[in-house]
Amino acid sequence: MLTPNPETWRGLVYPWSRKANPEHGVPEKIAEGVYWVRFPMPMSLDHINIWLLEDGEGWTVVDTCLDLPKSREVWENLFEGFLQGKPVTRVICTHMHPDHIGLAGWLCERFGATLWMTREEFLMCRSLVGDTGRPAPEVALRHYRAAGFTEEQLDAYREMFGGFGRAVYRLPDSFRRIKDRETLTIGGRYWQVIVGSGHSPEHACLYCPALKLLISGDQVLPRITPNVSVFPTEPESDPLQEWIQSCGRIREILPDDLLVLPAHEAPFRGLHVRLTQLIETHKRELNQLYDYLTEPRRVVDCFPALFKREITEGHLMLATGETLAHLNCLRKRQQVTRETDAQGVDWYRQQADSIAYD
Repeated sequence: MLTPNPETWRGLVYPWSRKANPEHGVPEKIAEGVYWVRFPMPMSLDHINIWLLEDGEGWTVVDTCLDLPKSREVWENLFEGFLQGKPVTRVICTHMHPDHIGLAGWLCERFGATLWMTREEFLMCRSLVGDTGRPAPEVALRHYRAAGFTEEQLDAYREMFGGFGRAVYRLPDSFRRIKDRETLTIGGRYWQVIVGSGHSPEHACLYCPALKLLISGDQVLPRITPNVSVFPTEPESDPLQEWIQSCGRIREILPDDLLVLPAHEAPFRGLHVRLTQLIETHKRELNQLYDYLTEPRRVVDCFPALFKREITEGHLMLATGETLAHLNCLRKRQQVTRETDAQGVDWYRQQADSIAYD
C-alpha cells in the first residue's frame, strides 16, 4: 500500500512522491470509489495507469492497456480478486492509442459491457487497425521520402507498417459516443467530459468536481510532453496549434485545485502550472526551430533544434512526426516556406520578412 510522501518538483506537488511506483496489478485507493492500478508495458514507457471506478453493482474502467498476455493476466487477477466478482459494466477509453484501447474490445466482449469514447477516436482507431496486414501505401512512402528518409529507413517503415493493430483486440461493432462538456454519472457522482486535441484527434479527460479529480489520460502528463505528430494520413494538418489551444482552454475552464490522475507517471497537483509549462515548451521549440531555418533544411535535418539527444532508428518515426507538427505550425503562421526538389524531398526555410512569435 502506498503511503503519503508529498514531494514538490518544478512547481508540481506529488502526494505519493513523483516516483511513486505501485506494485503492478495491485489497486491503490486514490479517493472514495476511485482506484489506481499500474499495468506493465514492454517498452521505454514501461507502464500505464488504469483507473477503476466503483459504479453501483459493477465497475467502470478508464483505459485498458495493450492486448498482451501479461496485460490479460493482470486483468484476470483483478477479476478473481479485487473486483469481488462484480462485472465491468462500462469501459471508457480516453483515446485511441493501443496502450489505452488495446483490451477494450476484450473487456466489452467478456462482460457484455459498452465502450464509451469520442467519435473521432473510435473511428480513427478502427481505420488504423484496418491497416494491419496491408503493405505500406505509396502515399505514406512519399511522405517519409519527402522528410528525408533513406531507402533503408523506408524499408524499415515498410516492415513496421500496420503494427498499430497488433496490440489491439478487435473493437466492438458499436460504441457509446461521449462529447465535450457532456456529464456522466459514475458511482452516483457527476463527472464531466473535457476534450482536448493534438496528441490525438478528440481526447477525453474526465473531471469530477465532488472528488476534485481529473483523469487526464495523455492530455496532461507531469514529467513528459505527450507526442504531437503529423502522419501520412493527414500530412497538412496542424495538430500542434490544436494542442496549444487545447491546453489553454483546459486551463481556463478547470480549477487549479484538482488532483490530476495521468495515464503515465504519478498523480500530482498543479494543473495550471503544468498546462502553462506544456504551452511554453512548444512556444520555445517553435522559436528554436524558426531560428534554425536560416538555410534550407529537410525534416530529418531539423532534429537538433527540437531534441536534446541523438535520434536513433527506434525513435525516428516519432521524431519525424513531432518535427513535422512544428514545421506545419510555422508554415500556417507564414513564418516558414516549403519547397520540393526534383527527388520529391521537402526543404524548409524561414519566410522572408517573417519574425519569431512571442
